[in-house]
Amino acid sequence: MGSAIALAVWASLWLLPWQPHRTRERFETRPLPASEVMGADLSSVCVVIPARNEADRLPSTLAALACQGRDLRVLIVDDESSDATGAVAESAGRELAKGSADPARAMDVTVVPGRPLAQGWGGKLWALQQGFERVDRPAVLLLDADIELAPGVLPCLLAEAHARDVQLYSIMATLRCESFWERLLVPPFIFFFKLLYPFACANDRGSRVAAAAGGLVLLDAQALRAIGGFEPIRDALIDDCSLAAAFKRQGYGTWLGLSRSIRSTRAYPGLGEFWRMVSRTAFTQLKYSTVLLLLASLTMLLVFVVPLTALAASPWSSQGAFGLAAWLAMSLAYLPVVTFYRLPVLWTLSLPFAAVLFLAMTWSSAIAYWRGTRARWKDRAYQAPRL
Repeated sequence: MGSAIALAVWASLWLLPWQPHRTRERFETRPLPASEVMGADLSSVCVVIPARNEADRLPSTLAALACQGRDLRVLIVDDESSDATGAVAESAGRELAKGSADPARAMDVTVVPGRPLAQGWGGKLWALQQGFERVDRPAVLLLDADIELAPGVLPCLLAEAHARDVQLYSIMATLRCESFWERLLVPPFIFFFKLLYPFACANDRGSRVAAAAGGLVLLDAQALRAIGGFEPIRDALIDDCSLAAAFKRQGYGTWLGLSRSIRSTRAYPGLGEFWRMVSRTAFTQLKYSTVLLLLASLTMLLVFVVPLTALAASPWSSQGAFGLAAWLAMSLAYLPVVTFYRLPVLWTLSLPFAAVLFLAMTWSSAIAYWRGTRARWKDRAYQAPRL
């Protein structure tokens, strides 16, 4: 019975009009001549990069920004780093300000020493707020320190946001997918995110679904000021989706898509690194509700685990047949994301095993919350409220 229900769930996914499992919402750029790229006027854009212990990643991120166009301004907020983030940023900024051998690549880079974390704020949002206080241009690009843009991406982002008439334009970068654990867990991470926040719904002005990808968010600075900057969402852990929700509540348009032209250089070579990243916000996603945690657990066991259990227990029975059909149906739903990450088709069969790990990460997040830690990230612990 359970495997038949699981099959029905996966089959119904294809009937949803917004098709959350597909990768239709895409942003890509075509290769452009260097002269055209560097001729693009970016005097309307200010990039804000929150950086806490990002000394290893900043140089390549800044080098990629130098290949976007002319007159770009970059603010790097050194968020009380314990490594050489500030010094590396200053050094890279001096080199880019000179423009090296090509004056067109000159870029205004300013390092903003971060103030101590204010009470009630999340670390990243506090850094972004400090950067935004110095923004004096009509467009602001929020960029994580590990995000690299292909040449000419930023002018295309501006054009797309204008064409779509949206005030928040966000792209989910292609995550690193090289180690075994990255191959096992990165595509499901994207898949589950798209099921929770269907991009087609998030991009619909009339829908209550709101989502963004925090690695890259292009904003209308005037609209951001109108909603009060980052102060209204100052304690949000899922800050990107909270920001999109704040924009939609004020009637602003938002858009979210995928892209291979924008990639993350952050590595997750082992299970531990990925586990910490997911468990940081997993229980937050369930609104710290034990009831929702139990419902989510039962649902995931039903749709991911029961089909394989039925198939293994009685492969030649009707339940085994339903289990096999459900496994194939979920694999087919997973295929667009696996294809996007250029993995072999047979990799789709690994989804149930990844789902069990994600469920364990969610329980780990809940247990940490019950023990008093709401989240832990970048050497900071955010305490759960006392009941």
